[in-house]
Amino acid sequence: MSQYLQNSDDIIKKEPGPISWLNENLEKICVSLLMITLILLLSYEALGRYVLVEKFDLPIDLSWTEEISRIVFIWMTYLALPLTIRHHDNVRVTTLVNRLPERWRVWLEVTADALFMLFSVAILFYGTRHIRTLIIFPQVTTATNITYAILYLILPIGFTLALIRLVEDLYGIWKKSCSADIAIGFVIALVILLPALLKINFLPVVYMFGYFFVLLAIGVPIAVCLGISALITMYASATLPISYIATQAYTSIDSTTIICIPLFIAAGVFMGGEGGLSKRLLDMADAWLGGISGGLGMATVLTCMLFAAMSGSGPATVAAIGTLTIPAMAERGYDKKFAAALVAAAGTIGVMIPPSNPFIIYGVAANASVGSLFMAGISAGVLIGIVLMLYTYVVARRNNWRGEARPDKWHQIAVTTWDAKWALLVPVIILGGIYSGIATTTEAASIAALYGLLMGLFVYKSIKRGNFLNSMVNSASTSSTIILLIAMATIFGRILTLENIPAQIATAIMSISENRIVILLLLNVLLLIVGMFMEALAAIVILTPLLLPIAMEIGVDPIHFGLIMVVNLAIGFITPPVGVNLFVASGISKQRMEDISKTIVPMLLLMIAALLVVTFVPGISMWLPNMMK
Repeated sequence: MSQYLQNSDDIIKKEPGPISWLNENLEKICVSLLMITLILLLSYEALGRYVLVEKFDLPIDLSWTEEISRIVFIWMTYLALPLTIRHHDNVRVTTLVNRLPERWRVWLEVTADALFMLFSVAILFYGTRHIRTLIIFPQVTTATNITYAILYLILPIGFTLALIRLVEDLYGIWKKSCSADIAIGFVIALVILLPALLKINFLPVVYMFGYFFVLLAIGVPIAVCLGISALITMYASATLPISYIATQAYTSIDSTTIICIPLFIAAGVFMGGEGGLSKRLLDMADAWLGGISGGLGMATVLTCMLFAAMSGSGPATVAAIGTLTIPAMAERGYDKKFAAALVAAAGTIGVMIPPSNPFIIYGVAANASVGSLFMAGISAGVLIGIVLMLYTYVVARRNNWRGEARPDKWHQIAVTTWDAKWALLVPVIILGGIYSGIATTTEAASIAALYGLLMGLFVYKSIKRGNFLNSMVNSASTSSTIILLIAMATIFGRILTLENIPAQIATAIMSISENRIVILLLLNVLLLIVGMFMEALAAIVILTPLLLPIAMEIGVDPIHFGLIMVVNLAIGFITPPVGVNLFVASGISKQRMEDISKTIVPMLLLMIAALLVVTFVPGISMWLPNMMK
């Protein structure tokens, strides 16, 4: 990252005092309190219904908990948005931007901020206008009778704070560069907007995709790319009223299913601290497999599979496990490039084995059962894990990377497995809660988050007074980037549907061939290419409405197609230029990205072979969800 593009926190010198303290901590305190409230509310709903209502038959009304939880979730999401701006955490594609001269990157950063400001002003303005309408024509919630005018206040509040953070960011850039750079950035933004401002007679689809790809190429956050593209299309082509963007910013995420995302992220953050979950899982896996040739490498893959059952994230799995295993493998004689490549490849399992944020997002986009997607992901994740372990064994035998002799192996297995027992209970809580009927997916997520918080505080002691607030903030801000993406993709998708784009794309692909195998191969190739350039979550929210109708047309079950999509995009985590797992592994191992990329090629090919098995032998992955029906 350029020296010009540091966080505004590092650039703006703050004078001590209450104003400075409030500026620094306002959003952090708010989102932390809301996160705790969300966890406790939904945990109370699940446990209260199962224990108080079903077991003790108490006449307790729990209908209000779900409604309040949705409100708390939406407020937390938009209050965390300014934090993502402050720390440059928004998901964006920087492949092109990173190749430009440094000063050009500064200009495009200013351009991105200027367009983000336009987007924020639009939602602020139309959100405020909608509140006025709700005051004149009041509406109240079903269970709690809260007026919607109060609920929608989060739009002007959240996006006003976002504007303040964007101004701070621009001020920081100005302090490190000059006024001319700021002016050039705003001029570039104006030039980009000119065709829309002049209302040139383009088709709506040209405005939609033209602006989306231009903004994507210059490094604008993907959620803003979607929002601005939709906003411009509504303005220039009158596809929908512009006010639609504000109402949908609220209603599109007013869903109990989406609440799973921050809760599963929180569970992983709470349990994944230093010296906590990841080390215990590695010790256990090493005790089981460490004595075999390539044992530590295979233990690394197994640990990634186990950690995936808590984190739901590929890069998080690589960071947590790679920090421990890459140096350990190097000490036992493994080639360091191989060690880094193996962790990067095994980290992709983080989004296959539940809980998985990509499965949750696909479930929302496709209106599919998240629980069934989770069950399908287990088989695929285990399949790829076994493939990587077998490959590790073969390479280790060839290179004489022997395991360590363990005279007291069964004692070590017993001790380390017992030590990891609390971590191993997490998937039991999640999947057991869902399929026993005790809890919905969202309630199971909240119980997992509460469990993770208690484990982090009292068992693993990875959460202390100093990092408690940061754990809450990190969970909320990470989820906020994802939720904003979903909200804007919903608006983008609505316009696509009105313009009949999904049906046209389906017709175009079906015109190439009506053969099921050919079409599935084409879809796989397309998804693998998309995964090379686009972050998985963004790809899912954009492509699901386009590709799912094609898959269903050739008789592919929506659950099965969701699995195909997620596995394809997970492989994108290890394919340059965007392969984020490669970047993380490179940073940990201090090996060149190019060297790791070459070493990972055989693993990549084996994973593609496993993908083809998942695609063309649906029984391998679908037997679990079918059994649970």
